[in-house]
Amino acid sequence: MKNIPFLFLFLLFFSNCKSDKKEENTVTLKEATTEETPFILKVEKIDSTQFPASIKYEGFIKNAVRWKDKLGDNIVITTETGYHINPKFEHDSDGSDAELFAYHYIVSGNKVKQTWRVYDYISDCPVDIVASFVKNTFQVTDLNHNGIAETWLMYKTVCHGDVSPSNMKVIMYEGNQKYAMRGTNKVMDGIEDNGKQHFSGGEYKLDENFKKAPNVFKEFAQKLWKDNLIETWDN
Repeated sequence: MKNIPFLFLFLLFFSNCKSDKKEENTVTLKEATTEETPFILKVEKIDSTQFPASIKYEGFIKNAVRWKDKLGDNIVITTETGYHINPKFEHDSDGSDAELFAYHYIVSGNKVKQTWRVYDYISDCPVDIVASFVKNTFQVTDLNHNGIAETWLMYKTVCHGDVSPSNMKVIMYEGNQKYAMRGTNKVMDGIEDNGKQHFSGGEYKLDENFKKAPNVFKEFAQKLWKDNLIETWDN
């Protein structure tokens, strides 16, 4: 009879140990299931029939895409007007105008908010006029893997009647942060006495944000510039 209290205490202690062990396993499982899923950027091409009704734009659509990231549901549209006459510009000659635009929107339910816009132009140009995006350079990336996409734009503007470089820019946005690379493209404008081709242009400058940016941003911008540096007269 003296062994009964001892046996009871032993069983009670063993039962508590099993209960503690089960609770510990439960916590571990819960923590394991809350690990963050890696972000995968998926960019979808869209057209004007898929735009929210409140989105307004000028020009003819060149690119239109949609994706989701940490900022939300994103839409970017790029457009060009081509040659036209815009009454808002003063015209001292018979020159034409050309404009380009890029718009970024965040869509939340039925609400659409424009977060940035890029605009550039050439006005009242009586000779050859260019204000256009460089072909096949528009991209959306997540180079630094932070779950916020980068939007890359590259375009040229010029008014000239000769063989001379165009102004060229690479503009990148990550969220509301703008990065800019500005300079000129390179053109072959003659032959030297030794028969070697002579080129003009090709210089560029990075703005302060690009200078302080992660190397992966600068390297991507510099490659984009290098790959599209030489004027081919077809873009």
